[in-house]
Amino acid sequence: MHYGICNLSIVPIRIEPIDNSEMISQLLFGEHFKLLEIRKNWSKIRVAFDNYEGWVDNKQFEEISEELYTKIQNSTPTYANELIEFATYHKDNYITLPLGSSLPLYFDKKLLINTTDYFYEGTIITAKQSKESIVNTAFKYLNTPYLWGGKTPFGIDCSGFTQMVYKLCGYKLLRDARQQATQGEALSFIEESEPGDLAFFDDNEGTITHVGIIMKDNYIIHAYGKIRVDRIDHSGIFNIDTQKHTHKLRVIKKII
Repeated sequence: MHYGICNLSIVPIRIEPIDNSEMISQLLFGEHFKLLEIRKNWSKIRVAFDNYEGWVDNKQFEEISEELYTKIQNSTPTYANELIEFATYHKDNYITLPLGSSLPLYFDKKLLINTTDYFYEGTIITAKQSKESIVNTAFKYLNTPYLWGGKTPFGIDCSGFTQMVYKLCGYKLLRDARQQATQGEALSFIEESEPGDLAFFDDNEGTITHVGIIMKDNYIIHAYGKIRVDRIDHSGIFNIDTQKHTHKLRVIKKII
């Protein structure tokens, strides 16, 4: 087995090994993964955090040893907690790090990937946060434009949004909405929910296609064109701007 780590700011994960293939997710700086299949220009990977699989360009990651992979896997996760910051390396070089980037083996403003020392002076987050912090963390992404497969404040999709918010608070969600819907405890009514719980929505075929984070007083924050706040009721999401329902409620899940 071979292993890798993302040493660039944001790297697309694609459904097929070709540049114009659909982007299904992203790697952020510092994320590590297994290499399931290595070709001349592309590799199929399995992300350590959520076991998500897809193809990445071989020029957009660095291979690491099994020893380093295991060491990172067994260490306390540390994430960049700035909307955008940068890390310096090789004296005058720097790389931008979006919110939620991983800082593997971070200590005293320093992290090491293979033989490269990186220095990061922004704020970090390491410990699990309270459930009350989920909504506050979600607001860091407010007005982020919708981007299929995105996971950053520059573009994000509905499940990437919920996954990143929970990740920054110290909890693991799977990548896609239908996968996240398999986690946690189902609630019978909106009245039973608390801020930070997840609401899932399905299409006419019954497939779960959307997820958002419940707030107090029957509001929800979710990705629909952008990260926005709307109303939620027993029917689904009521868009404040259009005064119409946009998503049909399927289930509410308590994750923590």
